[in-house]
Amino acid sequence: MSSPVLALVANAKDGTVSTFRVADGHLTRLAVSPVGPDCGTLAVDSERLLVYVATKPGSVVTCTLDPVTGTLTTLSEAPAPGAVAYLALTPHGGRLLGVGYHEGYGLCWPVSGGVLSEPAPSVHHANLHSVVVTKDTRHAYVVSLGEDAVVRYVLGQDGSLTDPMVAAAPEGSGPRHIVLNSAETSAFVVTEFSGEVLHYARDTSTGALTLTTAASIVDPAAGLKHSRYGADPTAEHLIWGADVHLAPNGHHAWASERSGSTIATVPLGLSGEPEPVTLFTATEAQPRGFGVSPDGRYLLAVGEKSTTATLYEIGADGSLTAVDRQETGNGANWVRFV
Repeated sequence: MSSPVLALVANAKDGTVSTFRVADGHLTRLAVSPVGPDCGTLAVDSERLLVYVATKPGSVVTCTLDPVTGTLTTLSEAPAPGAVAYLALTPHGGRLLGVGYHEGYGLCWPVSGGVLSEPAPSVHHANLHSVVVTKDTRHAYVVSLGEDAVVRYVLGQDGSLTDPMVAAAPEGSGPRHIVLNSAETSAFVVTEFSGEVLHYARDTSTGALTLTTAASIVDPAAGLKHSRYGADPTAEHLIWGADVHLAPNGHHAWASERSGSTIATVPLGLSGEPEPVTLFTATEAQPRGFGVSPDGRYLLAVGEKSTTATLYEIGADGSLTAVDRQETGNGANWVRFV
């Protein structure tokens, strides 16, 4: 038997967050909590049971999480310069980083007791879509879809972002979400327009990234074409890459593609680099976000055009077997485990 964990799902069209208990192959919805309009990206402070949720047109709502009932209760709210596309907490929850897509900002708020203070001066790149911070909090990486770049910044104790170092992505690929492996020697970026997982080797001293490998996450049977900025992927049947996550043991990555509604299992070789994908799992309609449980046993997927969440058991080869499916809400777009 596995110890139960909690999973949170943001239902953008309902302005709510669903809380699920995951245990022994079962998905149980504990609560649905109102948070705010078009709620999306989530950052979770599991140590303090605090959840940071971005809402539109531009704010970050801090909620307390009841671990028994799963209910979220609003604690505070702070303004943002525009809609927040991605949130990331530093270890121990002392700072919260966020990026905005349309306004192209990246910034860091000091946090105390779940309350956000005035952020440090922001940095700007075209169409920023995600941010990640290293465990030692020395470096933060922002991903610019509009500039086809991943930019390393030195993160100051005051939240400042300085000394940018640019690592290019393939032209027109549209880099979107980034994750680091547990040793922080590799970065993996999913691209929206080309539908690939890019692997960057990371220098743990300087934080510099070097692009080494790419693997397609697009099911050939879907017949999708390369996309571009401003295109309608649904109308034109184009690639629409979305999210990426790693197995805790580092053997696999998974990446979602929205036009075909699939999740690709990406094998990672002995060097940690992605190898060709042969396994695609049909999932919830338009899967913008999904999550992998901390023990690496389960993957939870949702879809923007679905009202349900599917729990998959992860096989030794990274394969996904559906074991439960439950109602969540409208416009589900984000998953985080507690």
